[in-house]
Amino acid sequence: MGKRKLLLSALTGGVILGAVATAQEQMPSHLQELLELGMHPGHAYVDEGRETFNTLKGPNGKTCASCHGEDGAKLEGAYAKMPRYYTDIDRVADLDLRILSCMTKYMGFDPKDKKFRKEFDKWNGRYRVPLATFVASLSNGMEINVQLDDPQEKELYKKGEKLWFMRVGARDFSCGICHTVLTGRRIRLQGLPDPVKAKVYTHWPAYRFGSDKMWTMEDRVRSCFKAYFLYEKKWDEKKDWVQKPPPYSDWVIALELYMKYAANGGVVEVPGLLR
Repeated sequence: MGKRKLLLSALTGGVILGAVATAQEQMPSHLQELLELGMHPGHAYVDEGRETFNTLKGPNGKTCASCHGEDGAKLEGAYAKMPRYYTDIDRVADLDLRILSCMTKYMGFDPKDKKFRKEFDKWNGRYRVPLATFVASLSNGMEINVQLDDPQEKELYKKGEKLWFMRVGARDFSCGICHTVLTGRRIRLQGLPDPVKAKVYTHWPAYRFGSDKMWTMEDRVRSCFKAYFLYEKKWDEKKDWVQKPPPYSDWVIALELYMKYAANGGVVEVPGLLR
C-alpha cells in the first residue's frame, strides 16, 4: 500500500483545504486541475488492485489471475453487467460479494477466518476495495448493460425499488426523500444527486475526498443506512429500527441493482472523484 499512501499524502492537503471554498461547484476547479495533470487519487487503488489481482495467492496457491487471466483479461466488461445472478453461489451478487465468493470458493480463503474477513471488509484493506476498483476499471468506456433475466434478478430489483421509497427508522426516512424528492438541494455542503435519473453509477467505485478513501457502492449504501436512520444495534428486517445492514446483504444489493439497472446505457468511467 506504499504507493497509495504516498499519493494520498501528497494530495490530501490541497484537496481538503480547497473543498470548502468550492462547495458551490459541482466539480471544484482544483479537482479539475488534478485530473488534467493525471493526479487522480483513485488511480493508486487501481494500481494496487491490479498488483493484488496478479500476485496475491490464496491458501491453495491460486491467484485471481489463475482463473481470469493476467491483468483480468477475461473480466473486461464484466462490471458493466453487475449486479447479476451467479449459478455457483446461487445469488445475485454485486462486485464486492463476487470478489469475496471467488476468494473463498476458488482461492481457498476461509470465510469464517476472522482475520481474513476483517482485512477483506475494511475500507483501506488490501483486498476488497482495491480489487473492486481495478476490476471495475476493466469496464471503462463500456455501456452499463444490467439485465433482469433470472427470476432472482427480477425479484431483487422489485425489492430495491420498494426499498428506495420505503420510509424506515427513527427519522422516518427513505432513499427517495434525498435522491428523488430533494434532488438538487444540499445537505452538509453536498449536492443531492438523483442516482436513478443521472446514472451516477457510471463513476462508482469513487474516491471521496471528504473521507480520503475509495468507496464502492456497497460502502455508500451501507453508510447512508447508518448516517441517516439512527438504527438500533441489532439488524432485523421485520422492524423499522435497525442498524447498518450487514455486508453483502440482499437489502444492500437490491438497492445497488435498482440504481445500476437505471444507469443502463451510461458509460463506465471509474474511479470517480466525489466529495
